[in-house]
Amino acid sequence: MIRHLVLFKLNDGVQRDDPRVVAGAEAFRALGGQIGDLRFWECGWNVSDRSVAYDFAINSAVEDADALQRYLDHPAHRAGVALWREFATWVMADYEF
Repeated sequence: MIRHLVLFKLNDGVQRDDPRVVAGAEAFRALGGQIGDLRFWECGWNVSDRSVAYDFAINSAVEDADALQRYLDHPAHRAGVALWREFATWVMADYEF
């Protein structure tokens, strides 16, 4: 299995209630039910106020590297990423477990 973790940081001046952010969060929440290769899916807003914290996180898992690539190439994933590019930056990690 491969764990796929992504942490998003909203750009300066962008708030969670911005309509673009709301649409982006909704798009990512829906992915769990849209992409069959996902074996585990959760996402949500950070609840910490620490200065090093990111704003939004995705925690997911797929069977193998091929499944990860299919997830990354899936049109719903690509559409969500396109939304987030407008208002955030992110870091990610993929690891086997």
